[in-house]
Amino acid sequence: MNPYSGVGFFEFFGVLLQRLFSGSSLVSDEVQLAVLCCSAVACGLVGPFVVLKKMALFANALSHTTLLGVACAFLLVGTTGGLLLGALVSALLTAAITELLGRVFRLSADASIGLVFSALFALGIVVVTVWLRNAHLGVEAVLGHADALQRSDLTLAVTLLGFNSVFVLVFHRQLALVAFDENLARTLGFSAVVWRVALFFLTALTCITAFRSVGVLVVLALLIGPYLTARLFCQRLGQLLLWTPVLGITACLIAVAASRSLLSTTGVPLSTAGILSVVIGLQFAVAATLKTLSTRRKICDTKIG
Repeated sequence: MNPYSGVGFFEFFGVLLQRLFSGSSLVSDEVQLAVLCCSAVACGLVGPFVVLKKMALFANALSHTTLLGVACAFLLVGTTGGLLLGALVSALLTAAITELLGRVFRLSADASIGLVFSALFALGIVVVTVWLRNAHLGVEAVLGHADALQRSDLTLAVTLLGFNSVFVLVFHRQLALVAFDENLARTLGFSAVVWRVALFFLTALTCITAFRSVGVLVVLALLIGPYLTARLFCQRLGQLLLWTPVLGITACLIAVAASRSLLSTTGVPLSTAGILSVVIGLQFAVAATLKTLSTRRKICDTKIG
């Protein structure tokens, strides 16, 4: 029997703490929470660089261009086993063509991404329409299955978290220079192109790996939302890299507890991914309101003084 069945919102955290200290084996709710938290940290480590480099549109484009990779992988392999690899290849193709258009034709980043996104997404639709009309590709291939996560998803999420942690820890300086000022990076002897491509690769790997488990909506929300909230109160990159994952984990805890309590009290199985995206939006709304009130209070105190 699931120990979280019938528990309320606050009771969920009590049961969770009790089971953490007892060393019990993971149940479905805990696997779901662990995968979401690992994804939140993995996205939180990459998100600040993505937004600072103005690559948020690139992450959004990946959610559509992966359709081409998934469809081609299904045609070539014939099973769903290679879908993740196909999605990753299409993501890298998106990054490569975007970089090429920017260097050769001097297109801005948003223009390049918009052109590549439209073309590859349309090509993916053509492939699916012509050759895979009768194939039943599971929507979880791109949209995830956040309410039916398994231990294999946890293994994948932990692997992604480990890779991102090591990559950001080792190459933190290079990524920061490229995100803030490519000219300064060149002056200091770093290849801006190489590290821009590395950031493209890290973003693509993070998105594609997390897409399958937690879905497009959640990945985009975790990449951007917690960073924007942390940015309201933090000015240094080191602080942002700390508080962005913390805010992401907090949102995951609230979302899973809310999803379980709503199921227990109303019997309505709401989407945890949807709840999580709403919680991330509310986090920003509350933080922005507090920031505005604090700023106005300081202005009033200054005028009175």
